[in-house]
Amino acid sequence: MVMQFAVAAVLAAVPARGVEPVTWQIDAAHSEITFRVRHFVTKVPGTFKTWEGTIVANPDNLGAGGSVSVTVQTGSVDTRHERRDNHLRSPDFFAADSFPTITFISTKVEAAGPKLTVTGDLTIRGTTRPVVLDGEFTGVFGPPVAKRQRIGFAATARINRLDYGLKWNRLVEGSNMLGDDVEIALTVEAVRQ
Repeated sequence: MVMQFAVAAVLAAVPARGVEPVTWQIDAAHSEITFRVRHFVTKVPGTFKTWEGTIVANPDNLGAGGSVSVTVQTGSVDTRHERRDNHLRSPDFFAADSFPTITFISTKVEAAGPKLTVTGDLTIRGTTRPVVLDGEFTGVFGPPVAKRQRIGFAATARINRLDYGLKWNRLVEGSNMLGDDVEIALTVEAVRQ
């Protein structure tokens, strides 16, 4: 869920290459957004198959000038269980027909060495709330030219699904079937444009 998420922060650890802002495109084929929610006594994982994002940042001071915009297609939710996925797309959860996207727009990026903190606005079902992602820069590869240089990071966050109107639950033998907390994990590789 975005999710959508902390990409700009990874740029804080990339060596300086100039003062002009640089655009980086998330390579979704080599990246992943996952989530986990408690179901009775375990945590069920899920992901989204379709999402995209762009980072714009000054390579000389990426933590101070970094920004990110990510969009996730709610209809692409995948928990490896067709019936559950259809329920997640329904009005009980994401209401994918009415709210086809989840978005994350960063508002602040802070870096201390490879450690990153990215604050941003996460919008699910038309409700926007601030989210903080804790992350780590995982590397840079290739020469600093368009389509050749790549950067990477990993980040995590925790949100309460009730804050976004995802309120469906079922009482079973006196206990809720689902937990309210959603754990989000990201691994991102982005390509210099």
